[in-house]
Amino acid sequence: MSFGQRGGYGNRGGFGRGSGGFKKPVEVGKEYNVSISDTSRRGEGIAKVDGFIVFVPGTKVGQNVRIKVTQVSERFASGQVVESPAGPASESSAPKN
Repeated sequence: MSFGQRGGYGNRGGFGRGSGGFKKPVEVGKEYNVSISDTSRRGEGIAKVDGFIVFVPGTKVGQNVRIKVTQVSERFASGQVVESPAGPASESSAPKN
């Protein structure tokens, strides 16, 4: 009976990292330049910021976009595009043709 009181499996979440000990590399409200590397089952673009997954609706694999993080959970974040490839940031980079 003391197993549950001492800790045991799954009591803190986060797959062994603890439920608040893991410093996430993204914060709500901050903007990041990301590259969409994959697509989720729901059709959202997937980017990674320092290995931390960020879901970005309305994007496709290969896009480089600037996003604003709207939500952060224990294992992933969600964001929205604030600047698309047609925006001012892409003018300084080489053409993609």
